Amino acid sequence: MNFEELGISAQIVKAVYQMGYEEPTPIQKGAIPPALEGKDIIGQAQTGTGKTAAFAIPILQRCRKGVRPSAIVLEPTRELAIQVSEEFNKIGKFRGLSAIPIYGGQSIEHQLRALKKGVDIVIGTPGRVIDHIQRRTLDLGEVNIAVLDEADEMLDMGFIDDIKKVLGMTPEERQTMLFSATIGSNVLALSKKYMHDPVKVMINVADIVVPKIRQIFYEVREDEKIDALSRIIDVEDLYRCLVFCHTKREADRVAVKLKDMGYNADAIHGDYSQSQRNTAMRHFRDGTIDILVATDVAARGLDIQNVTHVINYSIPQDPESYIHRIGRTGRAGKAGIAIMFVTPREYRELRLIEKIAKTKISREKLPSSKEAMEARQQSILDNITSVIGKGAHGNFIPAAEKLLEEYDPKECLAAVMSMAFSGIAEHEKETGQGSMSRLFMTAGKRDGITAKDIVKTFTAEAGVPFNEIGRITLMDAFTFVEVSKDYVERVIQSIDKIILKGKEIRIEKAREKKKD
Repeated sequence: MNFEELGISAQIVKAVYQMGYEEPTPIQKGAIPPALEGKDIIGQAQTGTGKTAAFAIPILQRCRKGVRPSAIVLEPTRELAIQVSEEFNKIGKFRGLSAIPIYGGQSIEHQLRALKKGVDIVIGTPGRVIDHIQRRTLDLGEVNIAVLDEADEMLDMGFIDDIKKVLGMTPEERQTMLFSATIGSNVLALSKKYMHDPVKVMINVADIVVPKIRQIFYEVREDEKIDALSRIIDVEDLYRCLVFCHTKREADRVAVKLKDMGYNADAIHGDYSQSQRNTAMRHFRDGTIDILVATDVAARGLDIQNVTHVINYSIPQDPESYIHRIGRTGRAGKAGIAIMFVTPREYRELRLIEKIAKTKISREKLPSSKEAMEARQQSILDNITSVIGKGAHGNFIPAAEKLLEEYDPKECLAAVMSMAFSGIAEHEKETGQGSMSRLFMTAGKRDGITAKDIVKTFTAEAGVPFNEIGRITLMDAFTFVEVSKDYVERVIQSIDKIILKGKEIRIEKAREKKKD
């Protein structure tokens, strides 16, 4: 089935195809036709199933021009209100209809001006919608369509009274659509009170999401996860990647480690301000960062297009969370990859996820350090080739010519690649070979020390080849560095008591970890 067969206007079909959709998803096939007839709809579908378009398309087609607003959509979070508004404006651009998000945390003056000018669809959080109703800057008296999106989340967040108040301000003969990931007793009670003979469209998320996604897991110990993550990032063809962690502390730690290693990464979780969240999301969408580390709570309601990989750094705590997480890739019929780290003690949880999600998650062998290094080198070569092709290097030619007067071209290019590698932990030798030793340095992040500083000091002061330096673990007041055993004594003799960033550095062999 294509979009034309759903009875959608040519203007909306044109916009939908321009957005990259190829064919309707199951929730769209089930919900759009009866919604176009004006029937009330109960849709059970998670984020990632195309549910936003399932209610946006009927609203944009049935919107009464000149009636402002003609529709109201309630969302649980500011982030989701913004995303859904953007989706509406993309789908409705050839219809000449407009939608605006209204939510707390944004200047109310900006919202007042937009509402005074007139808008066809209002998409907002319950609290801010009520605020405007009380200010008499928003009148829902002529609304003919109302939507409760992520209804279960709104009820879990305690919005029940606000929802009732908003719906009470709309005409009784309106069309009402309710979309929810789960249909519990509280959601059903709400639907019975405010809906008339609704059409139920229930979508099994496992049937929708799982077949489109390549699902794999790697068995790793807890202390190996960050190394495993860096290898995967190097080897996989990542465009936009979500990394899921259990806790806020873990999300911060992983994001900081990735940044220290030279990757474009950031984190979001519940302790971040709305401004910080907005900035991180904007950078993730525009490609400034390509790895976003998040907790499940922070990622609720995020509707991000073109996520190529979802990595479960921590195994999901329940099968439904797994489906939610991996559903953020493989959207709109595109292929996606879901990767999960599983410790030896977590196989029971893995099997439960496979059973409930009715899927098979394949075990694969983690890429080796050598494979990761080769992939990183190839990436650097590709970037250099791209810069040359674009002619974006002209300003550096005089400096290059000066270098070539003193050094061999191969040495210069190798040095450039070495600098590009600075901070990447996964250029070490396989630790299982027993070829690396761990050193302890009395300086860390608080002293302004970076992984790049350490690599530069080791290579320049102790003459350690770049590929003989292993994992660098920066803490606040100290640092652990792995180096080939062949260079340990030379490093200690050359660097102990050296002044780095204005501080005298002491370095010694790290104490061996006690074995259980």
